Amino acid sequence: MLDRTTTKFSHVKPGDNGYVSGGLRDFFLYRDLGVAEATNGKVIAHLVKANMAPEKGTGWHRHEAEFQIVLMLKGWAKFMYEDQETLVSAGDCVHQRPGIRHFLFDYSPDMEYPEIVSPADFRTIDVEPACAIPEPAPEVAFRTRRRVRRSPRARSSRRRSIPSSPAVP
Repeated sequence: MLDRTTTKFSHVKPGDNGYVSGGLRDFFLYRDLGVAEATNGKVIAHLVKANMAPEKGTGWHRHEAEFQIVLMLKGWAKFMYEDQETLVSAGDCVHQRPGIRHFLFDYSPDMEYPEIVSPADFRTIDVEPACAIPEPAPEVAFRTRRRVRRSPRARSSRRRSIPSSPAVP
């Protein structure tokens, strides 16, 4: 049964707080959704959106987290998950298993997604590259505000699981 004494009700409206810089990445803006406070740090939820063109991306890293999902609301982002290039488009949901090495290297200027992570004070650890990454094309995406469209066949064939790798110390 859920222990209702350790969490509280939260309802954050769009006008309650705005997007701010100063989060994990300086090229994104973040909007806190009040979940970390409501869960006493068990979970954090925030909206993330593009702020400037991706010059170098996030670099290879992993998170010390028990749970993390991203649900792309607008635009798209290109990630490397281990050695697999992954295009995440509007409507896509990604569950990042604990410890997976990844690198966000390109995204559209209208990219926006909620990110939910547990615990709220998760850590980000820089790691050795899993493989080479493609070059982003930020000047093209941010100048033309292009959208990536996939055929129905491509949409149905993109669902896949990334195999587990040995535990990361």
